[in-house]
Amino acid sequence: MQPRRQKYRRTFRAKIDMVASNGTKLSFGDYGIKAMEPSLISAKQIEAARKKITHYTKRSGKVWVRMFPYHPRTEKAAGVKMGGGKGSVSGFASPIRAGRILFEIVGVSEDTAKEAFRLAGYKLPCKVKFVRKEDEF
Repeated sequence: MQPRRQKYRRTFRAKIDMVASNGTKLSFGDYGIKAMEPSLISAKQIEAARKKITHYTKRSGKVWVRMFPYHPRTEKAAGVKMGGGKGSVSGFASPIRAGRILFEIVGVSEDTAKEAFRLAGYKLPCKVKFVRKEDEF
């Protein structure tokens, strides 16, 4: 996953050390996982977690990915000395603040959703928590 086009090729680092104000409630599914700490989640990590959820649920139900990797990450080539400007874009990441819903699912049992999200949590760089729709109200 990556943006189709961008206004600027390289950006400053994202500020993620705050608590999320948007995307903290389940909007589409009955179950979800919430980030408990701030993190930069790469596009590869998002895809690995999504694949794990889809594989465990055997493609039953519907899965929503509530984040998109729009933030370019740069990297200088191996063996390059200091200076010479910023490195080239090596991939994209999604800056996640604490409390943000990452994935949602509907159409599966609670046990299946809980286990699928547990497996997906291993693929993510931050601590996550399983949340239910009925617990929010």
